[in-house]
Amino acid sequence: MITVVWAREPIPEGPSVFLAGPTAGADTVPSWRPAAIDALTAAWNSDQPLTVLTPESRGGVRAERYEDQFKWETSARDLATAILFWIPRDLTTLPGFTTNVEFGHDVRTGRAVLGCPPDCPNPERNRYLIHLARRYAVPVCDTLPDAATAAIAIVRTPWLP
Repeated sequence: MITVVWAREPIPEGPSVFLAGPTAGADTVPSWRPAAIDALTAAWNSDQPLTVLTPESRGGVRAERYEDQFKWETSARDLATAILFWIPRDLTTLPGFTTNVEFGHDVRTGRAVLGCPPDCPNPERNRYLIHLARRYAVPVCDTLPDAATAAIAIVRTPWLP
């Protein structure tokens, strides 16, 4: 069973995956997160519920204050059992500049997975992140289903600091 927790909603205890990566603004590009939720649902075969934490807002209602969104996202990444980074880099619509910072912050946690589709518009802009991930033994995946499977593997393995 999968439960989706949206931005700024209370975060329950238990196994969880945070969906990190660029978010399109103003409905210009469809979200990649529904496909990620589907991939996690397909990979999760446990009686225990899995919580998927998404920084997108329920019903598209954005935070009134940027600080509230920042606080929730930072807490959610800190509390997540695994952090799935999916970066379909497109410098025009999904630049992912904030995602770069978040990945740099989380790369050494032992809970990150990096997904970088080679057929995205600007795959060359993911090259540094891929090298950084490999430096710290972070799984690097080319497809969303593979990234979901890698995140589930982290959830199933107790993380030791």
